Amino acid sequence: MPVAVVTDSTAHLPEGFAERHGIRVVPLHVLVDGVASLDGVEVGQAALAQAFGERRIVTTSRPTPAEFAAVFRKALADGADAIVSVHLSKKLSGTWEAAVLAAQEVGPDLVRVVDSRSIAMGLGFAVLRAAEAARRGASAEEVERAATETAARSETLFAVETLEHLRRGGRIGPAAALLGTALAVKPVLHMADGEIRPLEKVRTMQRAVNRLVDLAVEAAGDDEVALAVHHLASPERASDLATRLDERLHRSSGCVVSELGAVVGAHAGPGVLGVVVQRSVPVA
Repeated sequence: MPVAVVTDSTAHLPEGFAERHGIRVVPLHVLVDGVASLDGVEVGQAALAQAFGERRIVTTSRPTPAEFAAVFRKALADGADAIVSVHLSKKLSGTWEAAVLAAQEVGPDLVRVVDSRSIAMGLGFAVLRAAEAARRGASAEEVERAATETAARSETLFAVETLEHLRRGGRIGPAAALLGTALAVKPVLHMADGEIRPLEKVRTMQRAVNRLVDLAVEAAGDDEVALAVHHLASPERASDLATRLDERLHRSSGCVVSELGAVVGAHAGPGVLGVVVQRSVPVA
């Protein structure tokens, strides 16, 4: 393809999707007691669960500009004329900034860096649509537009067992107002303007799941949608959530279920459930 599409490991594309669509993935770093590993390459959900169980210190860090530059140069060496690099919200991570620095080094006229203002499949759907455009032979500008327009029409909702992991990682922003009763409730949150913000507080995780379904239906409206369900160490609950969404959303093209990787899992914590509603993008 004349335009190569790059993203990062927080997109959490279902297994095999990146390879199938020719998407290059740059992993973030997961640090357990200060020892760094590559997200999705050297450390996954099982290792994260073990670290949590052993009460070890789990933190994360962005890829380095050098890591991005190496991927960009490899894409160009493989025949790409341009690169569109699409990443999680710059308000949540320095990943976007690292990609920008690498683009400046490799060639700002060759690399376009996109802030999806989202995460997980809120990012993933944008990346997939960019890859589809690239496969059709679209220009770099058109591929970039495909990513930004898709990201703007997604809604990312999630519920966590506790806000403690988000608080420790400094990722909750305005959601900090919930902390006074965080241990007594199950917070329902969403992505808004590139930040994690609170929506509601409910008393049980089952009620949180019910609200995720209702909120997803509201977000879909009358549009045709694609759906994704994310979880960490809750496969049965995720499967049930996906089934309920399919039953309620009749204009859905389907629902993919994907377990979160170590980076997002480190901040959300075990038991997290998420829904991404991707509304179709009008044809110009």
